[in-house]
Amino acid sequence: MPAELLLPSPSVPVSRTAYWSRLLPPLAALACVTRIPSFTRPLWNPDEGYLAVQARLLAQGGELYETVVDRKPPLVPWLYEATFAVTGSGTLAGVRVLAVLAHLLTAALLASLARRRWGDRSGRTAGVLYLLISVGLNPEDAQAATFEAFVLPCTAAAMWCADRRRWGAAGTAVACAFLTKQTGGAVLLPVLWLYVASGARRGGLGRLVAGAVLPVLGAALATDPVGFVFWTVTGSGAYASLTGSELHVLARGSVNTTIVSVACAGLIAPVARARRAPTADLWLWLLASAGGVLLGLHFFGHYYLPLLPPAALLATAALRVLPYDRTVTAVLTSACVCVLFLTWGVLAPRTDLDHARRVAQAVSSRTAPGDAVLVWGIHPETYWLADRAPVTRYLTAGLLTNYSGGRDGGRVGERYAVRGAWTVFRREAVSAALVVDDSRGKPYGPERVRGLRRLLSAGYEEAGTVDGAVLYVRRG
Repeated sequence: MPAELLLPSPSVPVSRTAYWSRLLPPLAALACVTRIPSFTRPLWNPDEGYLAVQARLLAQGGELYETVVDRKPPLVPWLYEATFAVTGSGTLAGVRVLAVLAHLLTAALLASLARRRWGDRSGRTAGVLYLLISVGLNPEDAQAATFEAFVLPCTAAAMWCADRRRWGAAGTAVACAFLTKQTGGAVLLPVLWLYVASGARRGGLGRLVAGAVLPVLGAALATDPVGFVFWTVTGSGAYASLTGSELHVLARGSVNTTIVSVACAGLIAPVARARRAPTADLWLWLLASAGGVLLGLHFFGHYYLPLLPPAALLATAALRVLPYDRTVTAVLTSACVCVLFLTWGVLAPRTDLDHARRVAQAVSSRTAPGDAVLVWGIHPETYWLADRAPVTRYLTAGLLTNYSGGRDGGRVGERYAVRGAWTVFRREAVSAALVVDDSRGKPYGPERVRGLRRLLSAGYEEAGTVDGAVLYVRRG
């Protein structure tokens, strides 16, 4: 890979074709290198497992927001389903490749945006910086092919289109960001800022609104409109509350903020100078993304990913007016930190994955392929690894107890469940061929959840343990 492309140097402008033919190959190579850890294990976190199980159920005729539920919009479950139709549902390699392409597309859009505003060198700087810092989280957050990985190119596309006054396309990109994850819709704020600053005519606003609204309405109609609104907007009140877990959640936020700061060590000084440049829309993009981190009050590491594209552009804006050696320092610092995060990704322990595999093996050995089972825990990947269908639409105990928000015990229990969930759960769970209590001392265990105790006492008996998980089979 030519060093001059990774460490951009001043140069005369070149044609668009020549510019991109020289830049895209090294960006693609860098995107692949930074995602090497992604392919070293079958799963990185429960979100990937949840999406894999959802995709299987959808392929078997399940209906999103009815027989397959989650607090997320439909775009990524559909993406998993489509990928499984090509690659088979036994591997996530296909969606991992799509995640690499998503990061590459994000880098290319940022490079194009920076080049249009500040020239060829800035375009190269923005693309390279973004890819180097894009791995700057706990590997289970940075390397997973989940919602934030696919929301990034949507938000970058929204800003790219708005910068070119393509308001209908900008609105569509905003809609795609929202349909990937709700907080992706925050990019609408800097897009509106660009609209106002451009002095565009009213017709532009109409195209922007239509582009943002129509795809969302289409997605609602393609699923279940009432279920769509409930699961993506109105049904997460208990989940979004901080009450009862304040210190636990704030500690997580402090840790993840520190990790991201380390990843952006080469950018912090330039970004501090970016206020001197005309970058109000980029600062608004960064602040809107920070609002997405705050929304829900959980501060998971992957929530921080949308901060990285505007941070890379803000650093690029500052570096263009600083001596060239500052650009070299920023890129080299980011590259060194990137190597540290990649090493972490390769060497990261697999404790949760190994546990899920052992439980899945026990489930497979005690049930037939057509049996439906209940895994009471927060590891939906167990269903996927065991190749067994869940007996209920609620793939984790979190939806039935509110524990999925990473609580430490406060506001966890049946009364904090998704509204109406226990009525449905009682009807569905009684047909489970095997029940696995994988709570392992967590605050959603049977001793604290009366509904689960009743289910087990009514028709099941203990049949052993696997790595701390208790197995129950039908009595008689």
